[in-house]
Amino acid sequence: MSWPWKPSVPVCYNPRAVDGLLSRWKDGLTKTSRAALGRLAGLLGATEISEDTWNDLEALLIQADLGMDTVESVLGVLRRTAREKGLRQNAELQSVLVNELRSRLIEPPATYFEARPAVVLLVGVNGSGKTTTTAKLGYRFAQEGYRVLLVAADTFRAAAVDQLQVWAERLDLPVIAGQMGGDPGAVAYDAIQSALAKPYDLLLIDTAGRLHTRYNLMEELKKVHRVVAKSLPGAPHAVWLVLDATTGQNALPQARAFKEAVDVTGVILAKLDTSARGGMAFAIQNELGLPILFAGLGEKPEDLMSFDPDLFIQGVLAA
Repeated sequence: MSWPWKPSVPVCYNPRAVDGLLSRWKDGLTKTSRAALGRLAGLLGATEISEDTWNDLEALLIQADLGMDTVESVLGVLRRTAREKGLRQNAELQSVLVNELRSRLIEPPATYFEARPAVVLLVGVNGSGKTTTTAKLGYRFAQEGYRVLLVAADTFRAAAVDQLQVWAERLDLPVIAGQMGGDPGAVAYDAIQSALAKPYDLLLIDTAGRLHTRYNLMEELKKVHRVVAKSLPGAPHAVWLVLDATTGQNALPQARAFKEAVDVTGVILAKLDTSARGGMAFAIQNELGLPILFAGLGEKPEDLMSFDPDLFIQGVLAA
């Protein structure tokens, strides 16, 4: 079957657009910047490097929630660079630190799907912002020309189904929902059959939020993954883990468990604009090796932004 395709609008360099994006990132990362990393300029002023410099820098990075392993590694690189290059002034460390932090962020892959229909599973714990993120992704991909079908496969929580249906109506997107207490795997199967018949380009399946420590719930999620794989060769084409940025380092055990259970391929940081712990992005990269694909920088559908490592760095370091 040939699938008619509406290509995305090509991205052209526009200085005003770039400035606008930077402004949105800075605004969205205000809490992280004010709480920690944005104070680097004051710390790394025109004074000589001393042991106090390293102690203060360590405290600042820890406060930003980079994680101890990442902090120790970054400081090790900075100390070695300062020694090898003969750096004497604190101000000389700033560019070294910026470059080191940037090097620790994975360049996210393009979120373009060759398969038609493509199937994406959205997974995460209760309250992570997964359902809202699913709707915002639907809006984003619809704007790019995809024919999107939202799938409410959280059959354990009526509010989740209602929430996605409300978002779908607001955004003028189709949605398939299962019966309360029903089999989420069956909902996913029915959605795939519908996508093959219509046709749709992209299915975004909102799975039930679950605690990563609950064995039975994680097994249920694995079952949904298996059903999707059997229903459509090559599916799921992506498994995206939605993490609540306000939880900071506490999100890492969740991420490890989901990665092991359903082979997560990317991370979405929800609620980044309400968090002072944006440094968790570095810990995610360091400990999980997963790319961050999107970041939630506000409540509106268009506030789900593609993760840009350079704009993220500039945002969290904004004074």
